Amino acid sequence: MTEFLSRFVWIMRKKLSEAYPDCDKNTIDGMLVIIVEKVVSEMEKGGLEQMTGTAASTPSEDFSEDLWRTVWDVSNVVLQDMEKEKKKEKMKIFLQSEEVKEMYRFAGEVGIRGDMLRELRFKWAREKMEESEFYESLEQLRKEEAQTESPEKEHLRKEIAGGEDGVGYNDNVGEGKQKIDSLPKRHGKIKYKIYGLDLSDPEWAEVADKVHKSGEVMWPQEPKPISGRCKLVTDKILSLQEADDPAPLLGEWIGLLQPSRVDWIAFLDKLKEQNSHIYFKIAELVLDEESFHANVRDYSKLIDALAKENRLEDAERILRKMNENGIRPDVITLTIVVHMHCKSGNLDRAKEAFESLRAHGFQPDMKVYNSMIMAYVNAGQPKLGESLMREMETRDIKPTKEIYMALLRSFAQVGDVNGADRISTTMQFAGFQPSQESCALMVEACERAGNLDQARHYFDQMMKLGHKPDDRCTASMIAAYEKKNLLDKALNLLLELEKDGIEPGVATNTVLVDWFSKLELFDEVEQILDKIAEQGEAPPLKLHISLCDMYVKSGAEKKALQALGVLESKIEQLESADFERIIDSLKSGGFVEDARRIHGMMEARGFVLSEPLKVALTASRAVGTSNRSNKYSPEQR
Repeated sequence: MTEFLSRFVWIMRKKLSEAYPDCDKNTIDGMLVIIVEKVVSEMEKGGLEQMTGTAASTPSEDFSEDLWRTVWDVSNVVLQDMEKEKKKEKMKIFLQSEEVKEMYRFAGEVGIRGDMLRELRFKWAREKMEESEFYESLEQLRKEEAQTESPEKEHLRKEIAGGEDGVGYNDNVGEGKQKIDSLPKRHGKIKYKIYGLDLSDPEWAEVADKVHKSGEVMWPQEPKPISGRCKLVTDKILSLQEADDPAPLLGEWIGLLQPSRVDWIAFLDKLKEQNSHIYFKIAELVLDEESFHANVRDYSKLIDALAKENRLEDAERILRKMNENGIRPDVITLTIVVHMHCKSGNLDRAKEAFESLRAHGFQPDMKVYNSMIMAYVNAGQPKLGESLMREMETRDIKPTKEIYMALLRSFAQVGDVNGADRISTTMQFAGFQPSQESCALMVEACERAGNLDQARHYFDQMMKLGHKPDDRCTASMIAAYEKKNLLDKALNLLLELEKDGIEPGVATNTVLVDWFSKLELFDEVEQILDKIAEQGEAPPLKLHISLCDMYVKSGAEKKALQALGVLESKIEQLESADFERIIDSLKSGGFVEDARRIHGMMEARGFVLSEPLKVALTASRAVGTSNRSNKYSPEQR
């Protein structure tokens, strides 16, 4: 009552002040006293609910109809606010209940965060409050029912209870009151219905089993504690070396612990962390253990770990074992196999795994496409890589700039101008503007194809776009002039670049050395060699090839053999065309035995000498051409 009147007076004072702005505070207080006395008298008749019941529709003799309606409205608002405050305080109690806090903690553990977690907590608290109010209402109804029972019914119930215990039980009375004191006989099975669901259906037993299994996943079993002799065997396994055989100790460990899958996983994780060398051996043995229950994910994880360690043969063996055990590779396993073969450069096996991925109905993702395209690029087959790039575009998978540049670089290396131009155009449509590197690669592609005009076109275009040519790009442009033997235009280009502050680097000077040596401008070559020495950079392999050719032609045997010695020390870097030029130069200069020795190294690398040069080399030895290098001892060579 006190709280109601306090709230009522506070709201009613505002309304009276608005209705009578000219009245002073004492007058308003007097009005409030009269109104409160009337309200209290009405409330004493029927409690607080009286103000929201019939009193609202009954006009008052003391107040006007408008004033009485205002009093009733304010009373209704006050009662609603009091009810809300009551529920709010009650809600606070249920928010801190143990059941709600337990559900709140569980929701946080499974990953629910933020506003959603807060809303769920209020929802659970509200449900608990509604449940509590429901049972309170039932209890209230029971009490009211007990109070409204008449004394006659209570007396009759006592008589019936006494009659059942006595000998002279009155059947008429028993029949009349049997419905009150006993339940009807049940027929058939009990049906449990909650929110319209018939839980007595047998399928709910299956649901319960599934819930139990889900609970095992969400709350996994703990591994067995390892102690005693089993712990000693575990320590021995962890201390094994890579060359040791872990099978005997592992068998003893299994006999002592009788491990389940949880124990195996905990053991393998510990082994991988403390002894990664022996981990792969034991992991492979564990795959055959029945208690481990190996699945496709266990195989794929092991294959991936072996592939990352570049143990490709072991990874292949695990893959074969997987197929022999009847476990079909999934998309993750096939993806790992594709990446593994692409990384190792085994293009045929990579293509086989890629087609197997498609045959199983799996769509390659961005990473698989990138790996396959790079495998084609590294194998010198950019057209096949381009076809995969087009396939990506049809599937709305946007290739990265790195993929575009790798394809462009590959087309440039093989001298495919049309392919390089297609990639460059596609890059621009994809939103990648021409860069200095892409323009330089276009110049290189035209140079390798022998197309001087297009090379100069892309070179000028690069300059117009504001990109300064680097040393490699300038070298490609000079090499294009070299193929056409246009020395004047090449020198004019170098002069123009010098005016713009661009000096020729090692790559450009190497091309000039090669060109001048072919023209037998030996003095100019020596000047360029001095410039290269001043630049302080390591001379490329092509420079030594040119010097060897020049010194052989000039008759400088000592320098020729020195240059040949440098080439022999870098024999693994030579390509087929480099071998052809060295052998031809040595044969022409009379170094037949050296030419044959280089020919043997060429065959050891897997390259085949061209037939005309092979015939000429054989004929040179047959006619007994002298080898000038015989004048020098092996140490001098």
